[in-house]
Amino acid sequence: MRITGGNARGRKLLPPQSNRIRPTCDRVREALFNILGPRLQGAMVLDCFAGTGAIGIEALSRGAMFALFIDQSLEAGRLIEANLRATLTRPQAAFEQINLATAASLRRTRTHLPSHGRFDLIFLDPPYRQDLALRVLTLIDRDDLLAPGGLAVAEEHAQVALPQCIGRLVSTDHRRYGETGLWFFEQSNHDQP
Repeated sequence: MRITGGNARGRKLLPPQSNRIRPTCDRVREALFNILGPRLQGAMVLDCFAGTGAIGIEALSRGAMFALFIDQSLEAGRLIEANLRATLTRPQAAFEQINLATAASLRRTRTHLPSHGRFDLIFLDPPYRQDLALRVLTLIDRDDLLAPGGLAVAEEHAQVALPQCIGRLVSTDHRRYGETGLWFFEQSNHDQP
């Protein structure tokens, strides 16, 4: 695994030591970040189910201002810290241990942002086929974590069908890369019925 773009391009990421962490493959990550393009500049990023930290680190490498990494595993937290040190100089980043499968709220994640703002980009790459993408997207909507004009991107098995609307989050794009699917959600300007 390597960083595919930005100022840390080509730097290697340490792999997970166990099979409990499934990183997004380089090809899918590169495609994702090519789609995002200029949205990354100065962005506040939330990386849910962060694992190795590859998504958030890639965002920082490509111009994001800050990344908050969330994972239930302290092993992942140590791996993210090691990967941040190996790839970036003085990254603006934090790690929070949260079990997203049972969390009742994600509102406290906003305390990491200036003036308790909202995130411009939110990534989630949960274990496939466990309904966790839908669960966390629902929390993101309910806790109002996405900034106006922001984007939430969910990675899930390509055969899973995520709803077109999740509260105020509306799916605007869906891409497939082999067995991996990416869903892009933006916040609508009005509440859904």
